[in-house]
Amino acid sequence: MTQASATPRATRRQHDREIVALAVPAFGALVAEPLFVMVDSAIVGHLGTAQLAGLGIASALLTTAVSVFVFLAYATTAAVARRVGAGDLQAAIRQGMDGIWLALLLGAAVIATVLPTAPSIVELFGASDTAAPYATTYLRISALGIPAMLVVLASTGVLRGLQDTKTPLYVAIAGFVANAVLNAGLVYGADLGIAGSAWGTVIAQCGMAAAYLVVVVRGARRHGASLRPDAAGIRTSAQAGVPLLVRTLSLRAILMIATAVAARLGDADIAAHQIILSLWSLLAFALDAIAIAGQAIIGRYLGAGDTEGARQACRRMVEWGIAVGVLLGGLVVLSRPLFLPLFTSDSAVSDTALPALVIVALSQPICGVVFVLDGVLMGAGDGPYLAWAMVITLAVFAPVALLVPALNGGLTALWAAMTLMMVIRMLTLWLRTRSGRWLVTGATR
Repeated sequence: MTQASATPRATRRQHDREIVALAVPAFGALVAEPLFVMVDSAIVGHLGTAQLAGLGIASALLTTAVSVFVFLAYATTAAVARRVGAGDLQAAIRQGMDGIWLALLLGAAVIATVLPTAPSIVELFGASDTAAPYATTYLRISALGIPAMLVVLASTGVLRGLQDTKTPLYVAIAGFVANAVLNAGLVYGADLGIAGSAWGTVIAQCGMAAAYLVVVVRGARRHGASLRPDAAGIRTSAQAGVPLLVRTLSLRAILMIATAVAARLGDADIAAHQIILSLWSLLAFALDAIAIAGQAIIGRYLGAGDTEGARQACRRMVEWGIAVGVLLGGLVVLSRPLFLPLFTSDSAVSDTALPALVIVALSQPICGVVFVLDGVLMGAGDGPYLAWAMVITLAVFAPVALLVPALNGGLTALWAAMTLMMVIRMLTLWLRTRSGRWLVTGATR
């Protein structure tokens, strides 16, 4: 065997080890949010179809309220990883603390907005008269946990940038267990119904935020980073997150349009959509675990000035994304008969969901490429391009999705439109990575 042939193989093995070491624990942390929703869906679903439909609308709204600020994690991961690559740990953690303070400010603003407007927001998204009261109740209570979830996002970004995905895994496991126990106890034991599910999730979220703060504060003290809020640093963190905010708002608009369309198709459709969206989110976060590894690895390579290492890591992660997507698609097809009874005993909901799940399964390899390339460009700090690409995707998806009820299409047609959306994302991201314009080196972009 020649040295030339051995070197690429050794490089692939090195990337594989890094990807696995970061992605496997990252997966556990990433699935916390969809698993929270899936537990809520399983428990609330047995209260009735109207309750599950209400949860579907409220959880989509809450996920949007939190996810629009996902830049608190993604931008922080990239920025911290770059400084790690450049060898400046104190500045890396200081930047992370600015993100945490920004998270608290944004969380307070979201609560002040959601609480008084909850009924109007639920009505805007087309909830039926039977589902609307449940959606409003769940939305108002769960909104109280938004600041905690934003702190979790910012703190997670700090740890990922420091190449630590194990701590988020431990916190996520504890949070998931607490959420499941609290939900079951408050919904059925205390007979609080859908309100009990919301309170259980809020308590679990606050506990997770407290755990993250303990870890990050200890790290800040160990490296001599200040814990005090810094106006300039908070402003810089906010400015760095603006392109990713635009990107995420466009993505959330796509998901909210899909939920609004499903709500107008009927209670059985929105209930089935909630089940499928919960599964789709779980699969997405599984694929995004590779993307999280990409953010940390790419940021570190570029911070150290190694563009060739960044290219090779990107190529290997795409291969991982495709392989995992194929595996997940097969699992969805095989598990359909076992999966649906966990969430509903209504045959109309199951019959509506079954064909749409086939579409979801077939799209998983495409999703694998999308999430990996998205993570690579985030790790490179290429937020402006990601923002424009997602705006273009939204502009194409919106009219297609809105035609579904107009043409008497069903939930399967809606999820075919969702697959079209992912194809467009894949093309825009692939073109950018091929260009090489994302390969900008240095401690800051």
